[in-house]
Amino acid sequence: MATATSIVRSPAALLSAKVTVSDHKPTPTVQISRFPSKRSCFTALLSSLHDNNNDDDNNNNNVISHPKPLSSSQLFNSVSNGSRLRVAYQGVRGAYSEAAAEKAYPNCEAVPCDQFDSAFQAVEKWLVDRAVLPIENSLGGSIHRNYDLLLRHSLHIVGEVKLAVQHCLLANHGVQLEDLSRVLSHPQALAQCENTLTKIGLSREAVDDTALAAKHVALHKLKDTGAVASSSAAKIYGLNILAQDIQDDCDNVTRFLILAREPIIPGIQNPFKIESRPLRNQPLRAADDNNGSKYFDYLFYVDFEASMAEERAQNALRHLKEFATFLRVLGSYPVDTTMM
Repeated sequence: MATATSIVRSPAALLSAKVTVSDHKPTPTVQISRFPSKRSCFTALLSSLHDNNNDDDNNNNNVISHPKPLSSSQLFNSVSNGSRLRVAYQGVRGAYSEAAAEKAYPNCEAVPCDQFDSAFQAVEKWLVDRAVLPIENSLGGSIHRNYDLLLRHSLHIVGEVKLAVQHCLLANHGVQLEDLSRVLSHPQALAQCENTLTKIGLSREAVDDTALAAKHVALHKLKDTGAVASSSAAKIYGLNILAQDIQDDCDNVTRFLILAREPIIPGIQNPFKIESRPLRNQPLRAADDNNGSKYFDYLFYVDFEASMAEERAQNALRHLKEFATFLRVLGSYPVDTTMM
């Protein structure tokens, strides 16, 4: 096992990250030893950490420039209840993402998109005002596709939503539990209900979305097939709920990001998180163990508590640039402390 340690220092010693790369598990394990006091948060993207400073990074002492942001008061005073907003989400009506969009903006017009990338594009093309997309689940982990799309697109994170996921077993009216032989749902939903579905004795078939599974069962009036989806999907598609809360773990929470064309600068706290991904579009580097060269280039997505207006946050970003070939601030946003 090869181990490399990279430490980012500032007057407040904002954080230190230990990256361990295993021969069998190339994805690094990151241990956080220190992080700042409670502030607002922003997400920074680090790429290709290296031990030596580059000579061409002479502008590291300059304060990092950002797009002119909207203030939190400007944003939330005008759209605090979600009125006049069109909010994109991935999936069909009844999806958990739709519930997250309506939690973020209760009076919004939720706009379904068939793919995650379509939701990003809808915001960029001014077809909608916001997008609400899942980024991680407490059981299933990070949704790597959306991390990659954050880098590929130029949207800003302006908020987050945490949604408690409560799976239900749905079927057409008149269908009993003993009539079912199979169940449809998203792969993660099926995995999260594995114990319950095994006890019932149902075969599993994966589809792209939980609500899409419910829609399919209802549309084709299937008598031997159920769906794992939300209670709202049952109501929308006229299905009967045979069993509620069938997930194996009751602490099943999905975190969604709210994306917009312009950033904001709030003053609310957020916890610390690091997510790493192999760096695409660059070949893996062969290395000589004797000189300590690295084998992989990685992208690091970092959430940490800081105010973008603080000098120490600017100092931290300036120092991060000394260790990274690329750095981008993805957003500064308030944390969601509620659960639904």
